[in-house]
Amino acid sequence: MSELKAIEAILKKRKNLILGVSEKIWNYAELSYEEYQSAKLLSSVLEKENFTIDRGVADIPTAFTARFTSGKGTPVFGFLGEYDALDGLSQEAGNPKQAPIEKGQSGHGCGHNALGSASLGAALAVKDYLVKNNLDGTVLFFGCPGEEGAGSKQFMARAGVFDDVDFVYTWHPSTTNEVQSHRSVAIMGANFHFKGISSHAGSAPHLGRSALDAAELMSVGSNYLREHMINQARIHYAYSDVGGSAPNVVQDRSTVKYEVRAPKMTQVYDLFDRVVNVAKGAALMTETEMDYEITMAFSDYIPNNALAEVAYEALNEVGAPEWSEEDYQLASQYLSSYNEATLNQIKEKIAEEYGEEKVEAVLKRPLDSMVRPYTGHIVQYESGSTDVGDVSYTVPTINFLIATACIGNIGHTWQMTGQACSPIAHKGLMTAAKVMALAAIKTMQRPETIQKAKKSVLQQNGGSYQCPLPDDVKPPIGTY
Repeated sequence: MSELKAIEAILKKRKNLILGVSEKIWNYAELSYEEYQSAKLLSSVLEKENFTIDRGVADIPTAFTARFTSGKGTPVFGFLGEYDALDGLSQEAGNPKQAPIEKGQSGHGCGHNALGSASLGAALAVKDYLVKNNLDGTVLFFGCPGEEGAGSKQFMARAGVFDDVDFVYTWHPSTTNEVQSHRSVAIMGANFHFKGISSHAGSAPHLGRSALDAAELMSVGSNYLREHMINQARIHYAYSDVGGSAPNVVQDRSTVKYEVRAPKMTQVYDLFDRVVNVAKGAALMTETEMDYEITMAFSDYIPNNALAEVAYEALNEVGAPEWSEEDYQLASQYLSSYNEATLNQIKEKIAEEYGEEKVEAVLKRPLDSMVRPYTGHIVQYESGSTDVGDVSYTVPTINFLIATACIGNIGHTWQMTGQACSPIAHKGLMTAAKVMALAAIKTMQRPETIQKAKKSVLQQNGGSYQCPLPDDVKPPIGTY
């Protein structure tokens, strides 16, 4: 029996278990660092499968590792699992019309329920394959919470969780089927606190010093800064405390969250320092006090080209998910649910990628049914960030993208939440489990590829992983 046939047989027996876990995590829809039920479910399943569980790693209650050792235990490799949801994206499963289960509540608008479940499937499949064939190796499942918050993998990397691991595979729900070629940008975030003096805004405004004015002036200064930074950089902000709701009181406090992105961590540091200077200027202009605390930072993700060769081979062998007419129909309904302006932009992208003559055909059957080529040797960045970047600076890492949603789908939307627990996502996540398991088995048979991949990481990180966060920054449990 071929490796793929063996994996398919294993996963076929475990399909109900894997999909059941995905559906439960989807229903839990727990926010970053609050994924207690999801982490417990995943770790309990792995524990029953004779994995050794280490809970609460890197001082994060919902982070864990699960380890299974066969024979001599080498090579050592793992799969990343995520399971956090997003605020305000509640939506009925498989319903292409907006219908929140509970208005304002959380939902899996990035498909992390499928992400963690497919990685679980891959870990179980490889474990069974090693045992059945009496092979040496150690399989690790890394339970990684909080990706939508301040992240966890950089804290885990700093704590040495990925030390002595030979390679890591992971994936993300997507609209395409490919070994991720593009890089993600680095990011740093902080809370800026302004302290002023309260006063009666009507009778004694001259005695007050508005912390809210300071925060607003920081926004103005940051807006002007945007003109003078590289095109690939971004600055985001959100108020977390405006100092109260009474307009006749001069606000004596305010807090605003800022995040800056750029391709490299050095560029992020430089841009962040400039944002800090803007905050200092805002405090000076308003005669308020300012302090800030760094809350998060991710390194840029760089795909490992040596590992990618094996990964691409495995993805081609497995192929894209096999869609039914019902899947195409549901995907088309989801695509049609976007407003006219968004849909027009989606059509433009489809025309660029597939050709103008194929737009209508794609709109009718908007599910990716092919494997895209790997182009990792061409340096290109996307504007998003992920803490998988810190894993890639620690150990050879590859991220797969597997279709679980309609072509043109936009993440972090109710549409994504609905699709994340639909037959489309179920097929996608089972495909992802096959691909990751097959890639891991192929990689462990090629020690020269592993060594080449490790050498690439050492060149990338300068000899050792450097966490982008200051040593005193702890996981912001309950404060992010």
